[in-house]
Amino acid sequence: MTEESATRGHTLDRRSLLRAGGALAVGAGALGGAATLGSLVTAATASRGTATDELRIGYLPITDAAPLLVAHGDGFYAQRQLTVGRPVLFRSWSSLMEAFLTRQVDLIHLLMPSAIQLRHVIGADVRVVGWNHTGGGAITVAPHISEVGQLAGTQVAIPGWWSIHNILLQRVLRANGLTPVARRSPSRTDGTVELVVMGPSDMTPALATGSISAFTVADPFNAGAVARGVGRLHMLLDQVWRDHACCVTVVHQDLIDNRPDTVQALVDAAVAAQLGIRADRPAAAAILSGGGYLPQPPKAVEVAMTGTVPDPQGGPDRPRIDFHPYPFPSFTSELVRQMRLTVVDGETRFLDGLDPSRVHADLVDDRFVRAAITRHGGPAALGLPASLTRHERLV
Repeated sequence: MTEESATRGHTLDRRSLLRAGGALAVGAGALGGAATLGSLVTAATASRGTATDELRIGYLPITDAAPLLVAHGDGFYAQRQLTVGRPVLFRSWSSLMEAFLTRQVDLIHLLMPSAIQLRHVIGADVRVVGWNHTGGGAITVAPHISEVGQLAGTQVAIPGWWSIHNILLQRVLRANGLTPVARRSPSRTDGTVELVVMGPSDMTPALATGSISAFTVADPFNAGAVARGVGRLHMLLDQVWRDHACCVTVVHQDLIDNRPDTVQALVDAAVAAQLGIRADRPAAAAILSGGGYLPQPPKAVEVAMTGTVPDPQGGPDRPRIDFHPYPFPSFTSELVRQMRLTVVDGETRFLDGLDPSRVHADLVDDRFVRAAITRHGGPAALGLPASLTRHERLV
């Protein structure tokens, strides 16, 4: 099933949209896709369709979605008596968000900064119920690029303005004396790098033709570019922000209100899938490829799911991507602070009124994932601290 076959539509409360006020006048670039935020609002107020008992999951073909996909492919939803259709593949974040707002899908994985945007710009009554993963993103450069300084005067592709990839790429650029810019020709003399939003599937061809000098995105696109010989892995984004979240699991508040047992079963299935992935990564990669969930070459998917890199602090090798479900409040707070430092082509005024320490309580409902963690062996079984607290580590 593809995004074109997702047809159910519901409506977002117009009063919620009105709360967004003037912030709705934002360009397409802020979404990282062709749709403007205004068009998402229009879609969100479309005619209400007929709901069914079958739950639908929307996703982009990246390893970030692995727990939701493995839970389907390995039967974890069925084990919990959930009727979940085959996950629906989307090609852009904007189309995925539009489908979610119009209730064509019930559950999605979404960039955490974009979830904050949906909540605080549109006023969508959505909740994050858990993390999908940690890490999994990278900066891939053209083969002739050996150091970050060589990116000066070039274009670098990002998957969306409100993405962890953009936020961390900009930290790397600034740390190397470069200045990220949007809608401005880059200058080698001035040390500027123009950031351009690009669909993940278009990044590798653009790198191969020299249209861009580098890109940052989720795997397996980084692994795919390396496998094709058109790119070189410069660094994992986990080296910039240790154990950062990228994609999170998002549902509508009314699903929580009306069907809390269903939400609990969904989160239980996702946590079970995370445990399964951590226990047997090659098997998970085989499900993602063999089940047709990820259309990239199986070898690239396997590398993305099973690969490791040296720990810069001298510890054991670290996985390219890991799977920890608990949404740490400290991460949400720091993310809001980092968003304020990030150059984007779009509206940013909504950040001015946000108290970083309060965003988490407003956006995240961790009751279900806490219960799931307890059911599945406790924090240690999922590589989490017993206190479920931590300090954020950025370089």
